[in-house]
Amino acid sequence: MMENYIEVRWHGRAQQGVVTAAKVLGEACLRSGKFVQAFPEFGPERMGAPVKAYNRISAEPIRLHCQVTNPKYVLIADPTLIGMNLSGGMESSGGVTDGTPEDAIFIVNTPKAPEEMRKELGLEGRKDVKVFTLDAAKISLETIGRMMPNTPMLGALAKATSFITLEALVENFKENYSKKFSPKVIEGNVAAMGRGYEEVRG
Repeated sequence: MMENYIEVRWHGRAQQGVVTAAKVLGEACLRSGKFVQAFPEFGPERMGAPVKAYNRISAEPIRLHCQVTNPKYVLIADPTLIGMNLSGGMESSGGVTDGTPEDAIFIVNTPKAPEEMRKELGLEGRKDVKVFTLDAAKISLETIGRMMPNTPMLGALAKATSFITLEALVENFKENYSKKFSPKVIEGNVAAMGRGYEEVRG
């Protein structure tokens, strides 16, 4: 019964926070009364190494415990990963589009327009696929003071989809992370989510 699951795959590099983003999304969905899984997949742990993280979200208990192979939602925190296949070699759009269904939704951290990214992803022929873009790197520098595209991308996800709200993400983040981070860091991340929500284009 795959239809009951919402599956999300995050692509980024080490230190870009995609594992944290998957965790924050999972926690926010959990607070909204959903069943969730959030788990990372690491290659060799080195700075800049490609990292993937996954979410599985459902209204019912989740009995699957395997990798997410057919994600409807794909978030790409580092556009340089487009063109790498999952084994690390080069390929047309490999890796990031692998296993995606006909109605997949892509959200890419890039200043480029969605139409341009659609071409780079090799999705011209797939009319039902939606591509959204936002300059998450620039937003994070302006709000958090460092390159952390994960938080603006969470805001963009709330705008581009209906399974999570910006409010749920913000509330969860404030509640779960205020003990860990200073008020300034919390404010910066909340602002980053808000701008991601406002500035995403699709």
